[in-house]
Amino acid sequence: MSYCGKKTLKQGLLTLPLVALLSGCGLDITSSNNAADVQAQSDGGVGGQTQNGDAPTVRVAGAAIKGVIQQGIVTANRLLDDKAGYFSPERLAAKPVRTADDGSYELRLRGQDDGWALVEIRADQATQMVCDVVPHCDQAGGGSVVFGQTFGLDSGFVLLGAGELAAETVYLTPLSHLAVTLAERSAEGLSPAALTDAYQAVEGWFGLTAGSLRLAPPDLTQLDQLSDVSVDALQVAITNAAFLALVNDDPKWNSIADVLGDMTTQVAATGQIDIMGNGDNLALADIVAAAALQASELQVTVESSIISQKLVVVEYRNVQRFKTVADVYGESDPSTDETVATTGGTDTSGTTDTGTTDTGTTDTGTTTTEPTDTVVEPSVPANAALLSWSAPLTRENGDSLSMGEIAGFEVAYGNAPDALAQTLAVGDASVEELLVDQLGEGTWYFAIRTLDIDGNRSDLSVVVNKQI
Repeated sequence: MSYCGKKTLKQGLLTLPLVALLSGCGLDITSSNNAADVQAQSDGGVGGQTQNGDAPTVRVAGAAIKGVIQQGIVTANRLLDDKAGYFSPERLAAKPVRTADDGSYELRLRGQDDGWALVEIRADQATQMVCDVVPHCDQAGGGSVVFGQTFGLDSGFVLLGAGELAAETVYLTPLSHLAVTLAERSAEGLSPAALTDAYQAVEGWFGLTAGSLRLAPPDLTQLDQLSDVSVDALQVAITNAAFLALVNDDPKWNSIADVLGDMTTQVAATGQIDIMGNGDNLALADIVAAAALQASELQVTVESSIISQKLVVVEYRNVQRFKTVADVYGESDPSTDETVATTGGTDTSGTTDTGTTDTGTTDTGTTTTEPTDTVVEPSVPANAALLSWSAPLTRENGDSLSMGEIAGFEVAYGNAPDALAQTLAVGDASVEELLVDQLGEGTWYFAIRTLDIDGNRSDLSVVVNKQI
């Protein structure tokens, strides 16, 4: 099924059209599969002139990684609003291109470099994907493909992503696909605000740092060849790999397209993924657990000690995320219980006893955050500190504070107790742990504040510290 016309219903019947949003709209696929061939189709940079006239164009580039997708068909549409303020794709505005061997693509979209674009990749008989699951990728009908080798994708495989044209870069992954599906449920359609919120929501689901879905996902089969890769980018790539790993773990799923179909159907119908699963659908906990296992397995495939250490951090993050998800829903797995639970405050591993102190400001309705005794956590990486806390139950003035009123937390840290210049935001009130990694040598100091949904902020808690 294809969707080439304008959507008239803003709510309700939005489950299936999304996956075929750009398919079959008079596609004229270029035979090019590298940046040089694509560049030959139009000259100039952003806002440059096409060879066929004076119409400006904007460059849209990126990569399709689940693992690397080769010879996939990439198309793009601008997202425009109608008179009612509903955003949907316009007619096909760029000639389709194929991804290169490294999954990259580049195309030109007619018009200026303003607004947002929806980008899609779909598979045909020529499309191949690199197996990024250790030790192998199972295929329907038996047989498996070794880590790092390629295999064909069925025609039902589709990934979507969206981005601001001024940024020029859109990465296509299972996580970006879920974000677009979530944004589609908005009363405004695929508006910039809905897409921004959806990307942030998906990052929160999987315990990813804010903005991680805009990072270039590395090829997990070529980690030793990377000169520099961040822990956040590794975590995104491994989370995406976990979708394919689930095909190995459950006979219900014959392909990655089946897994993505199950997930997007859940998101389109309810706006979320089943947390712990019901035996039929895939669950958030399934993906997080698979990501933790893949991070562990990848550690034996790399020679770089730096990359290996970063993989340890990714594994730890996913284990902690699984614990958080499982504990919140009362189904904690004892095998993942690697930390000592704390209540009522903030602590870091290896710090000294800090006692308890109320913090907050007066007459502002802000919240209170209370630190307690610290916990030694031997499994925390050497260059990291594990912070844990419990959400406050009351405001400073004594009024009760429900979980629904808490927007999240902000961790501030630095190399001096009076210079906590670096901050990390936690946009999920249910999260009570955070691993701060990639810390240099020296003493690091940490404090936390609570943020409520009205924009009120507590003062920082008592400062605690850890020697790295």
